[in-house]
Amino acid sequence: MFECQEFEDACKELDNPVIDEYEFFVEAMNVKIYRKYKESSGLYEYKTFGVLEGISPDICAKVYTDLEYRKEWDKYAKELYEFKEGEVTGIYWNVNFPFPMYNRDYVFVRETKEFDLDGRHIWVVLGKSAPFESVRERSRTIRVDDFQQSMCMTSDGGSGTKALMHYYDNPKGMLPTWLINWAAKTGVPNFISDMKKHCEKYPEYLEKKSKKEKKSTGTA
Repeated sequence: MFECQEFEDACKELDNPVIDEYEFFVEAMNVKIYRKYKESSGLYEYKTFGVLEGISPDICAKVYTDLEYRKEWDKYAKELYEFKEGEVTGIYWNVNFPFPMYNRDYVFVRETKEFDLDGRHIWVVLGKSAPFESVRERSRTIRVDDFQQSMCMTSDGGSGTKALMHYYDNPKGMLPTWLINWAAKTGVPNFISDMKKHCEKYPEYLEKKSKKEKKSTGTA
C-alpha cells in the first residue's frame, strides 16, 4: 500500500519538519499548525506538530488507530469500520457535517509501522484514499476521494508524546470559508484535546471491554 520511503520520510520530520513552503497558521495546546496552498484545488494542506503532555506514545498510537474506541468519543464519526475487499483491508468513515450541508464519507487504506531509530521507538500511521467497488457512494453524502494523512509519534523524552501530522483532503462542494477556518483553527486543537482526554481513559475502556467480552462468552 505504501512505500518504505514514505514511512522513513515521516520519521525524519519528527525532529526536522519540512515547512519551507508552508506558512504559520495557528498555535494551541503546545501544537503548531502550518499550511500550504495548493493551486490545483484552491485548498490547503496542513502540518501539525507538538507534544501531548502526560500521554505515552504507545497509548497515543493505540487510541489513534482503535476504530471502535474512536466511535465512542468522536461525535463527528457517524460511521467508522473496517471491511475486506479481496486481500485488502479498507476503512469506511462517515463524518457528520453541520446542517444543512451533506455529510462526507471516506474510503481509504491505512498502514501502521513501528521503528527503532537512534534509540527511540517510533510509530508511523499512513492513510490515503483508495477505490473499493464494494463500497458504493450514497445519496446525500459526498464521497471524499482525495485524502491523505500521515501521523508520526514517539516519546518526548519524558511522559509525553511528540507527534507530527501531515494532512490534506478535498471535501468538495461549496463549503463556506468560516467552516474551513474553523476546522483548521478550532477543530484540530479540539480534536487534540479530545484525544488527550480519551487517551487517559483508554485503560478503563479496555478493562470494561474485556469484562464485557468475558461475560458474553461465559468465561471467568
